[in-house]
Amino acid sequence: MTNLSIAQAATLRPISEIAEVAGIDAADYEPLGRSKAKLSTTGVERFRTRSSNGKLVLVTAITPTPSGEGKTTVTVGLSQGLRRIGKTAIPAIREPALGPVLGNKGGACGGGYSQVLPMEDINLFFTGDFPAISAAHNLLSAILDARLHHGNDLHFDPRFPTWPRTMDMNDRALREIVVGLGGTANGYAREDGFVVTPASEVMAILCLSRTLQELKERLGRCLVGVTIKREPVFARDLNAHHAMTALLRDAIRPNLVQTIEGGPALVHGGPFANIAHGCSTIIGTECGLGLAEYTITEAGFASDLGAEKFLNIVCPLLGRGPNAIVLVATIRALKHHGGGDLEVGFANLQRHIRHLTQYGPPVVVAINRFVDDTPEETELVRAWCEREGVRAVPSDPWNSGGPGCEELAAAVAEAASRPSTFESLYNDAMTFEDRLQTVVTRVYGGAGFELSETARKRLEWTEKHGFGKLPICMAKTPASFSDDPSRFGAPEGFTIHIRELRTSIGAGFIVPVSGEILLMPGLGKAPAAFQIDVDAAGRITGLF
Repeated sequence: MTNLSIAQAATLRPISEIAEVAGIDAADYEPLGRSKAKLSTTGVERFRTRSSNGKLVLVTAITPTPSGEGKTTVTVGLSQGLRRIGKTAIPAIREPALGPVLGNKGGACGGGYSQVLPMEDINLFFTGDFPAISAAHNLLSAILDARLHHGNDLHFDPRFPTWPRTMDMNDRALREIVVGLGGTANGYAREDGFVVTPASEVMAILCLSRTLQELKERLGRCLVGVTIKREPVFARDLNAHHAMTALLRDAIRPNLVQTIEGGPALVHGGPFANIAHGCSTIIGTECGLGLAEYTITEAGFASDLGAEKFLNIVCPLLGRGPNAIVLVATIRALKHHGGGDLEVGFANLQRHIRHLTQYGPPVVVAINRFVDDTPEETELVRAWCEREGVRAVPSDPWNSGGPGCEELAAAVAEAASRPSTFESLYNDAMTFEDRLQTVVTRVYGGAGFELSETARKRLEWTEKHGFGKLPICMAKTPASFSDDPSRFGAPEGFTIHIRELRTSIGAGFIVPVSGEILLMPGLGKAPAAFQIDVDAAGRITGLF
């Protein structure tokens, strides 16, 4: 059985029934066909006023292997498990990006009997949010080029652009391009490039905005470049942010779908977890908290990249932290980080646990089962976690759905019921260097960091113009705690080398970049697109 065959064998309930199950009135959502809907603006406001009633659960993972450890599958399975033990629960997760879906990463709907449906729609164009984000981003690019062509009254320096173009497709040939060729009628010839839509700052802005007005203000703060005197040029200087907001009017509203077991699910937003914060939208999370006793959300990559950003960037904006944190681990990944030895791999798990327990909420380890796991290996992990003071629970979301996650659900519900406080690891009173040192030492377990001369000059420019207090959003390899993807397990004594800084002022964070981070992936020799087809009846095949 494949994810697609399991999904296509499921019986989809009408979205009106899903809304009724979630307690959503007819005026609070807009159906988009039989099985999808967008929450209405009035519905969003109503649910958010009740958000303090719900408990928030964050799902993250240990350092991943190339095939992933099943965070989304556990997220969906946990919500189904909670419903099976008598709780109301709703997953609030990210939308898949079309580029990775057609490349080699796969989708983002979960897997097996723990999926959100309709998975074919969600993994492809869904409700049009990604095209809207691409259009808004590229409108700003077009307006910038038009301003240059019609006199460049802002004295924009085309040698130092910071605003690329975007598209939701992996295409390495577009990473670095030259635009404006063909004569004066086509504008100024200059270097440019593309990033994939999940890496667009517009995506991060939409995911961190609560209202259209906040969205508009953040879009206006997008840094598009500098003048010849090195003064910043923002989207608001180009008068682009009003029309950009209009293009995103509907995209800001969360999408309502269903789990494979017929429970409600919110799927909204999809920022990368390296160049951005890698989480679902704040609006979607708050709506989930107002609709159910438990909202299960997921952070991208492992706890050192994804959860760290959720806890230090998103939670201060939410005004609260999670009530519990689920750390997904697999026997396969632990052996990977132990060089084939399961017990040696515990060092990686230990570092993630020690990182997460610093924030205050209780941590539960979910041992995500694979078919070749043995009972003895699972018990070894469970017993080790118990000695570390953390409960570990086996779960089987892929094969068994909700029934395979009931024990995990009970453990998470118990953990979330415990009184706990939440505190981020740093605040805006700290210097940039102190915040970066905190992340390197207290999250990664490293010794310190080095700034290149280019990064140091960018930091000076950033602080000179009043943006030095923004949170940091690290961009580095997800394959290691260090910036060397070949260092598995729990390396120590390493230095993080920051080669450049990027200022995402609209999103509200500074991005220290370590190593080579591809913002426009390329297709492999045999991408997933080769397997995807549609038959004469319009039925998708080959999609995972």
